[in-house]
Amino acid sequence: MEETLELARSRHADHPQLPLALRLIENTGVRTRHIVQPIEETLKHPGFETRNKIYEAEAKARVPAVVQRALDDAELLTSDIDVIIYVSCTGFMMPSLTAWLINEMDFSSNTRQIPIAQLGCAAGGAAINRAHDFCMAYPDGNVLIVACEFCSLCYQPTDIGVGSLLSNGLFGDGIAAAVVRGSGGTGVKLERNGSYLIPKTEDWISYDVRATGFHFLLDKRVPGTMEPLAPALHELAGAHGWDASDLDFYIIHAGGPRILDDLSKFLQVDPHAFRFSRATLTEYGNIASAVVLDALRRLFDEGGEEHQARGLLAGFGPGITAEMSVGRWQIDEAA
Repeated sequence: MEETLELARSRHADHPQLPLALRLIENTGVRTRHIVQPIEETLKHPGFETRNKIYEAEAKARVPAVVQRALDDAELLTSDIDVIIYVSCTGFMMPSLTAWLINEMDFSSNTRQIPIAQLGCAAGGAAINRAHDFCMAYPDGNVLIVACEFCSLCYQPTDIGVGSLLSNGLFGDGIAAAVVRGSGGTGVKLERNGSYLIPKTEDWISYDVRATGFHFLLDKRVPGTMEPLAPALHELAGAHGWDASDLDFYIIHAGGPRILDDLSKFLQVDPHAFRFSRATLTEYGNIASAVVLDALRRLFDEGGEEHQARGLLAGFGPGITAEMSVGRWQIDEAA
C-alpha cells in the first residue's frame, strides 16, 4: 500500500484530484498485492501485442502447478476430469488455455472446454454455477475450474481519471483452481444457483478496447450496487427455503470494502461473516474472478464448517451481474 501511494504521488503530482484518489486508495483495505512483473516493467506500456504475449507466457508458466494442487486436494487425476472451465478477463488466447492444458497435463482428449472471458469479476461465481449445472446433468462427472487474472497487464499510463487511479490501487494478479466433484469429497455441496442482472447498468463496469488494449471503465455508482443485488440473494435463498440473513457461511466476491459493508447491512449479516472475502482483499487486492475461490480456500484452511452447515456463494461483475449459489458444507464420511 505504501509503495502504491508513493507511486501515485510521484507519477501524478500535479493531478488536481490527487488527494481524493489517495484517500480512496487508502480506504480500499488493500495492504499487499502480487503482480507477475516487477513494478518497473508493469508501469511501462510496450503495446497490447507484447502484453498479451506476457499474459500467455505467465499463464503457461504458473497455471499447471495450481491445477495440480487442486486435483491433489480433490484426490483426482487428470483422467477423472470431464470439463475444464477457464475464466479470465485480462488477456486473450484462441484456442483457449484449456486446449494447451489438455495437451500439457495429459487430460483426456474428450475433455469438454468452457472458456468464459467476458464476465469479469463475476466469472468465478459463474464458473461454480456452470460446474454445478454439469454435475447435475452428469452426476458422475467432475469439473476443473481455473481462474487466471493478471490485472496488472491492463494498466494504462494515459488513464488518469479518479476511477482509473483507484483501480490502479485496488486490483492484483492471481491464479486459482478448484474441482467440483459429481459425488464424494469434502466441501460445499452445491444445491441451487442463479443469476441476476441489474437492468440498464451494462456500462457501469466495462472495457474500452483500443489499440493499446483493455481500458477499464468503472462508474462511480458501482459501490452502491449491493442495495439492488441483496434482494436477488434473498430471492435465491428463499426459493431454496432458506433465509439469506441466517446462514452459516458466506463466500462473497470482494470488489472493495464498501461491497462487503453494504452487503452486511442489506442482508443484515454480521460483518465477521465476510472475513474470508475481506482477508483476500487485504492480502491480494481485487483479483477479479479468483476472489471467490481464494475466499473459499480460506474457509477450508480454517477447518471448514459443521456437516450440513448452510452457505451462500456469490460473485459480482459487469452487467451489473450477480452469479449466486447456495449449498451445504459436506464432510466426506469415508475420509
